[in-house]
Amino acid sequence: MTRRFIDLSITLCNDVVSDPPFMRPEITYQDHMDTASELDVFFPGVTAEDTPDGAGFAASEWIKLTTHNGTHLDAPYHFHPTMDAREGEPRRSMTIDEVPLEWCFQSGVKLDFRHFPDGYVVTAKDVEDELARIGHELKPLDIVLVNTAAGAALGQPDFLSKGCGMGYEATMYLTERGVRVTGTDAWSWDAPFNHTAEKVKETGDTSLIWEGHKAGRDIGYCHLEKMHNLEALPPHGFTVSCFPHKIKGASAGWTRAVAIIEDED
Repeated sequence: MTRRFIDLSITLCNDVVSDPPFMRPEITYQDHMDTASELDVFFPGVTAEDTPDGAGFAASEWIKLTTHNGTHLDAPYHFHPTMDAREGEPRRSMTIDEVPLEWCFQSGVKLDFRHFPDGYVVTAKDVEDELARIGHELKPLDIVLVNTAAGAALGQPDFLSKGCGMGYEATMYLTERGVRVTGTDAWSWDAPFNHTAEKVKETGDTSLIWEGHKAGRDIGYCHLEKMHNLEALPPHGFTVSCFPHKIKGASAGWTRAVAIIEDED
């Protein structure tokens, strides 16, 4: 048995378009020479000249981020203050440090929706048809990943407007069957905001805003956003690891999402 790992995460960097301008990460790099002066903090009186190579410790990086930069896992708290209304009395939504770890290491399923146009809102019927096409019956806690046209547009100026989004019905179709973690290679689980804004302007229906996210009011769940390389995955037969960073009371946490495939030799 041979084990393969497929990286499903984007790279955090200053130059790739992966967020609106006001949300983009800022990384300041320090090399070994920049940090040499810090030796004195830990070892009084020692300077770079006293070391074998005149260098400081491994370089440091100062990073300005939101919890929604990079590939990250959104907690139910991000969607709404309460969750699980479908089960009766709503309860307080989980923050990212409260998400069960068993949700984040499970069998994966990939739905290929790259053919849908930008701004399209995926329906429950679309999900059902794709599951039938790939021959998979959902199990509780399956991690369902959605491959959209946005995956190939990472870094391009129009990345934020690319890909389809998952609607309320499509999201509920998954969570009603026990799915608790989903993912997308688009900027958002929902359809790109610019397309939704046009529909809201035309119809006056503000319930269209974030309808996939807001499904968490009825059944609490998490989703991964800004994944990458989903086209390299088979439809099923792999495991997803996506443990989030443990940030107290936060709405999301960064993750190095990875697919694990066991191949027979």
